[in-house]
Amino acid sequence: MRRLVGWIDARFPLISLWEEHVSRYYAPKNFNFWYYFGSIALVILVIQIVTGIWLTMNYKPSADEAFASVESIMRDVEWGWLIRYMHSVGASFFFVAVYLHMFRALIYGSYKGNRELIWLLGMFIYVILMAEAFMGYLLPWGQMSYWGAQVIISLFGAIPFGIGEALALWIRGDYVVSDATLNRFFALHVVALPLALLGVVVLHILALHEVGSNNPDGVEIKRNKGPDGNPRDGIPFHPYYTVKDLMGVTVFLFLFAIVVFFVPEFGGWFLEKDNFVRADPLRTPEHIVPLWYFTPFYAILRAIPDKLTGVLAMGASIFVLFFLPWIDRHPVKSIRYRGPLFAALIAVFVLTFVFLGYLGTQAPTRVLGELGLRFGELYFSFFIVLWLYSRERRASVHVNTFIVLAVLIAAADVIRFDAGKVGLILWSALIPLVYYVVFVIGPIVTSLNEPRPVPERVVYR
Repeated sequence: MRRLVGWIDARFPLISLWEEHVSRYYAPKNFNFWYYFGSIALVILVIQIVTGIWLTMNYKPSADEAFASVESIMRDVEWGWLIRYMHSVGASFFFVAVYLHMFRALIYGSYKGNRELIWLLGMFIYVILMAEAFMGYLLPWGQMSYWGAQVIISLFGAIPFGIGEALALWIRGDYVVSDATLNRFFALHVVALPLALLGVVVLHILALHEVGSNNPDGVEIKRNKGPDGNPRDGIPFHPYYTVKDLMGVTVFLFLFAIVVFFVPEFGGWFLEKDNFVRADPLRTPEHIVPLWYFTPFYAILRAIPDKLTGVLAMGASIFVLFFLPWIDRHPVKSIRYRGPLFAALIAVFVLTFVFLGYLGTQAPTRVLGELGLRFGELYFSFFIVLWLYSRERRASVHVNTFIVLAVLIAAADVIRFDAGKVGLILWSALIPLVYYVVFVIGPIVTSLNEPRPVPERVVYR
């Protein structure tokens, strides 16, 4: 075996790659629960690729045969039902892992300290993953797949000067979602986007290993090295974290198997009942909604009556995440050493995102639409407050920010004034106003936003 490895290593840098990225890559000693989700996401990516290959062997990308081929996979292909459910459940688990991975980056400031490129590459992974999921969503050619694609693609038509309609036509390949659309989405879902996703994942890992991993204390371990040149507060990734990650992956696979074998539809959250009905262009489902991982952004879109403004707001809600490393420039990385007000800000942001996701799954009503608008305002306000907290600022800056935000909210309410909703608008306006009082005015009347000293070396907990 050694001779074989030696023969390969003489022709390919196998050993040096292994040592650089695994056995001699030093990671901080204090990784915790939140650091499982990167490796779990990588495992899910492998599951999706392998199951996707097997599904492709039996799937027919034709409007006449797509739905029947999926039914055949479920009923006639040996173990086809298992492969299909692993793929559909894996898509949702992928987003769960990615969202938790992003949350960890947010609370520990993993986009700071020369790690901006790591965050940007991670955001590209997220956007490609969203595109991959959307393309794959159409392939079963069920009712919700068909009409969901019809609605989402039609949003491009909101772009003015005839650009939007031409773009929507180019994406569909026809005037409606049809066989041409299905073939395009199939090619993108199976070939183009997976290749792009794999490429960016490799770049993400290479960038991470070049700069080094962050940790819950936000301490740069490379600044404190021992006589051997290795970080004092670091340990080799292998075997220590490979074993640790194996434990996390084992728990994940156990939970994954429970869902696949017992609740693959997950109450309609992973697979909707309407998608078990063949697509019918003449019959619209009663309530068209995207899958759960798109619903926070869908809620922002739907809450704004004007189509173009809604599309711009939805796009901005994703695009603003790319600028997070430059919005939050506070020298303290970790939430452990930030003030209680910052921790509360993060908690409210997470609750806002989850509640927007819930609103996006519900049938539109006057009250829910108003709540969607207000929580959309909170979503964008989070980034303004994060910028405000990025360094020590005078009290006048906080007061002026509060006034500007309050005026903007009032101006938006005047523009969308509806005599039948006066009471609802006034009461709901308390949501952003209370938010601004707590998080914009709070730091100048209390000391709850004062950071604590950061240790020079990692702290074990």
